[in-house]
Amino acid sequence: MPFVELDTNLPAGRLPAGLEKRLCAATAAILRKPEDRVNVTVRPGLSMSLNGSMEPCAQLLVSSIGVVGTAEENRGHSAGFFEFLTKELALGQDRRVPGEAWGRVTEC
Repeated sequence: MPFVELDTNLPAGRLPAGLEKRLCAATAAILRKPEDRVNVTVRPGLSMSLNGSMEPCAQLLVSSIGVVGTAEENRGHSAGFFEFLTKELALGQDRRVPGEAWGRVTEC
Protein backbone atom coordinates (compact mmCIF):
# COMPACT_ATOMS: atom_id res chain seq x y z
CA MET A 1 0.00 0.00 0.00
CA PRO A 2 1.80 3.15 -1.18
CA PHE A 3 1.77 6.23 1.04
CA VAL A 4 2.45 9.52 -0.74
CA GLU A 5 3.04 12.81 1.10
CA LEU A 6 3.32 16.07 -0.82
CA ASP A 7 4.55 19.04 1.21
CA THR A 8 4.58 22.50 -0.34
CA ASN A 9 4.74 26.12 0.64
CA LEU A 10 2.23 26.92 -2.10
CA PRO A 11 -1.05 28.15 -0.60
CA ALA A 12 -4.01 25.78 -0.93
CA GLY A 13 -5.69 28.20 -3.33
CA ARG A 14 -2.79 27.89 -5.77
CA LEU A 15 -2.97 24.11 -5.99
CA PRO A 16 -4.99 22.83 -8.95
CA ALA A 17 -8.40 21.40 -8.08
CA GLY A 18 -8.38 17.61 -7.96
CA LEU A 19 -4.61 17.38 -7.43
CA GLU A 20 -5.00 14.66 -4.79
CA LYS A 21 -7.00 12.40 -7.13
CA ARG A 22 -4.61 12.91 -10.05
CA LEU A 23 -1.60 12.28 -7.78
CA CYS A 24 -3.28 9.08 -6.61
CA ALA A 25 -3.81 7.93 -10.21
CA ALA A 26 -0.25 8.90 -11.20
CA THR A 27 1.17 7.03 -8.20
CA ALA A 28 -0.76 3.90 -9.14
CA ALA A 29 0.53 4.09 -12.71
CA ILE A 30 4.14 4.91 -11.79
CA LEU A 31 4.43 2.23 -9.09
CA ARG A 32 2.16 -0.29 -10.86
CA LYS A 33 -0.11 -0.60 -7.83
CA PRO A 34 -3.94 -0.59 -7.67
CA GLU A 35 -5.28 2.94 -7.34
CA ASP A 36 -7.66 1.88 -4.56
CA ARG A 37 -4.64 0.95 -2.42
CA VAL A 38 -2.84 4.32 -2.75
CA ASN A 39 -2.96 6.85 0.12
CA VAL A 40 -2.21 10.49 -0.70
CA THR A 41 -1.72 13.40 1.70
CA VAL A 42 -1.20 16.94 0.41
CA ARG A 43 -0.03 19.60 2.88
CA PRO A 44 -0.10 23.10 1.36
CA GLY A 45 0.90 26.38 2.95
CA LEU A 46 3.89 25.07 4.90
CA SER A 47 6.89 27.11 5.91
CA MET A 48 9.55 25.60 3.64
CA SER A 49 12.93 26.56 2.25
CA LEU A 50 14.71 25.03 -0.74
CA ASN A 51 18.33 25.96 -1.36
CA GLY A 52 18.05 28.79 1.16
CA SER A 53 15.04 30.38 -0.55
CA MET A 54 11.42 30.59 0.56
CA GLU A 55 10.17 30.85 -3.04
CA PRO A 56 7.47 28.30 -4.03
CA CYS A 57 8.74 24.73 -3.74
CA ALA A 58 7.58 21.21 -2.98
CA GLN A 59 8.90 17.90 -1.72
CA LEU A 60 7.42 14.45 -2.15
CA LEU A 61 7.87 11.37 0.02
CA VAL A 62 6.75 8.02 -1.35
CA SER A 63 6.76 4.85 0.75
CA SER A 64 5.60 1.48 -0.51
CA ILE A 65 6.12 -2.20 0.16
CA GLY A 66 7.52 -4.31 -2.66
CA VAL A 67 8.24 -1.45 -5.06
CA VAL A 68 11.90 -0.61 -4.68
CA GLY A 69 14.12 -2.90 -6.68
CA THR A 70 17.17 -1.55 -8.40
CA ALA A 71 18.56 1.98 -8.37
CA GLU A 72 17.50 2.23 -12.01
CA GLU A 73 13.88 1.39 -11.13
CA ASN A 74 13.96 3.98 -8.36
CA ARG A 75 15.23 6.61 -10.81
CA GLY A 76 12.37 5.71 -13.14
CA HIS A 77 9.81 6.15 -10.37
CA SER A 78 11.35 9.46 -9.33
CA ALA A 79 11.34 10.72 -12.91
CA GLY A 80 7.63 9.90 -13.24
CA PHE A 81 6.76 11.82 -10.08
CA PHE A 82 9.05 14.69 -11.10
CA GLU A 83 7.31 15.04 -14.47
CA PHE A 84 3.83 14.87 -12.92
CA LEU A 85 4.48 17.43 -10.18
CA THR A 86 6.43 19.82 -12.40
CA LYS A 87 3.41 20.01 -14.69
CA GLU A 88 0.78 20.15 -11.92
CA LEU A 89 2.49 22.71 -9.68
CA ALA A 90 4.05 24.87 -12.42
CA LEU A 91 7.24 25.43 -10.43
CA GLY A 92 10.22 27.09 -12.10
CA GLN A 93 13.30 25.03 -12.93
CA ASP A 94 15.22 26.56 -10.04
CA ARG A 95 12.50 25.40 -7.60
CA ARG A 96 12.57 21.76 -8.60
CA VAL A 97 14.75 19.20 -6.94
CA PRO A 98 16.57 17.02 -9.52
CA GLY A 99 14.66 13.90 -10.54
CA GLU A 100 16.51 11.40 -8.38
CA ALA A 101 15.98 13.39 -5.19
CA TRP A 102 12.50 14.77 -5.96
CA GLY A 103 10.54 11.79 -4.76
CA ARG A 104 12.77 9.15 -3.32
CA VAL A 105 10.77 5.93 -3.28
CA THR A 106 11.42 4.04 -0.06
CA GLU A 107 10.36 0.58 0.96
CA CYS A 108 8.79 0.09 4.37
